[in-house]
Amino acid sequence: MSYTLTRQQLLSDLHQAYLDARRHKRSKPYQQRFERNADENLSMLCDELLSRRYQPQPSTCFIISDPKQREVFAAQFRDRIVHHLYYNYVHEMLERTFIADSYSCIRHRGTHYGIARLERHIRRESQNYTEPCYVLKMDIRGYFMHINRLRLLAITLQQLRRMALHRVGKGKAGRWMDFVDMDFVEYLTREIILSDPTVGCRRRGTLLDWQGLPREKSLFCSPPGCGLPIGNLTSQLFSNVYLNELDQYMKRVLCCRRYGRYVDDFYIVSADIEWLRSLQQPIAGFLSRKLGLSVNTGKTRICDVRFGVDFLGAFLKPRRRYVSKASLGRMKEKIPCRENGLFPDQLRSRLNSFLGLLSHYRSYRLRRSLFAALSYVYQFGYYQKGMRKYVLYPIPSSFYAKNLCCLGGLQILILLAAE
Repeated sequence: MSYTLTRQQLLSDLHQAYLDARRHKRSKPYQQRFERNADENLSMLCDELLSRRYQPQPSTCFIISDPKQREVFAAQFRDRIVHHLYYNYVHEMLERTFIADSYSCIRHRGTHYGIARLERHIRRESQNYTEPCYVLKMDIRGYFMHINRLRLLAITLQQLRRMALHRVGKGKAGRWMDFVDMDFVEYLTREIILSDPTVGCRRRGTLLDWQGLPREKSLFCSPPGCGLPIGNLTSQLFSNVYLNELDQYMKRVLCCRRYGRYVDDFYIVSADIEWLRSLQQPIAGFLSRKLGLSVNTGKTRICDVRFGVDFLGAFLKPRRRYVSKASLGRMKEKIPCRENGLFPDQLRSRLNSFLGLLSHYRSYRLRRSLFAALSYVYQFGYYQKGMRKYVLYPIPSSFYAKNLCCLGGLQILILLAAE
């Protein structure tokens, strides 16, 4: 007999989802408003879900330009709680259906994992760079905006129903349907997927913000019944569910051993360049026929690994990896300068984010040229571990706040000597 969710258990699960949703958002006004009557708000939300009266509220739409121009739909905070609730119920079930070389939005499988996997595939296919080797890179045009919601719903329900009969494992005896209310999960799946984020949405900013955004990257220009909002936790999960169909086709039908995908960017590694060329038409046909998607032909290319391969912000060359030119260009635009007026803690966070990223690549000379020349940063701290980390001098933050404008490097040295 399958498991049935009780009100008490749902309320407990909602509280955990609320804690997940508010992480790193404690200072946001919308979170503080919800928190003032958190118990009452969660109880009302619980009753709506149990009685199947829950309806997502209108989203807020805005444009971001970093790292590139995108249209983002931010759900209301109560809807984000529901997204986390749904994610907590189903993500393990769905992730078990994914291949090992699906990299995005999966625990322990991020960009650095994807870069390492591509490097490993190249090494094995090229016999450690002793034989010719090529990488076919492909990209899907306007992926999130062209996901067919009805097809996605059918695929997701099919996978959930199949996985419900599988054993949980990990120290639990029984099947998924013995621990998760599958009827409730299917209800949430329909509500979340079939919700149109453009209905009643509130635009933040002016219409001028949308200038320069291609039509294929806006939900307002998507075909009817298509599009998932960029910015929702569930959209990241569903994007992997949808393209898992492509992953299985690549592995089981086309027999691509050296294949990997990060969201809508995917690659195939092979020593046979003609075989890679022959794959392009079947892949495009499958995407169009099965998923209603099209390949971005302008980004399709076959790279010779001897001259380097650009993937996920890294540029891979034989036996070494560098940061890509695009990532480096964005980094240079954000390097903190004296005019930014950053407090020491902010300066440390900014520098360490860059140094941490560059530490994954062969970049010592680059780090020296970019950051060692910033003379004013030595007023507040110093670099350690081969310029992999920036550390502040051990001076109370209250002292910084009072003396930030007049503090100089010589004064800090005198203060440290006095201590």
